[in-house]
Amino acid sequence: MESKSIWLVVGFVGQAFFTMRFVVQWLHSERLRRSVVPEAFWYFSLMGGSTLLAYAIHRRDPVFIVGQAAGLFIYLRNLHLILRERKQAMATPLPPGDESP
Repeated sequence: MESKSIWLVVGFVGQAFFTMRFVVQWLHSERLRRSVVPEAFWYFSLMGGSTLLAYAIHRRDPVFIVGQAAGLFIYLRNLHLILRERKQAMATPLPPGDESP
C-alpha cells in the first residue's frame, strides 16, 4: 500500500473513532432516557483526536493541527477528572450499615 493510501486510512480511522463517540453518547442517553456523556465518549474522543492529529501533522495543516491539539487537552482533562473522582470515591469509607456483603 502506498504512503498516500495509508494516510487516507489513518484519516478515516480517526474520523470513525470521532463518529463513534457520538454514537456511544446517543445510545447511552437513549438507554437512560436522559442526556449523559459516558466515559467511553472521552476515550473515543482521545483516540479520534490523536489519530486525526497525526493525519493533520502529515498533511501539514496548521488549522487542523491546532484544533485537534486543543481538543486532546480537553479530552485528557475530562478523563483525569473522572479518574480522580473514582479514586476519591474508592478512598471514602462507607457509613456504618452501608457495607456490601
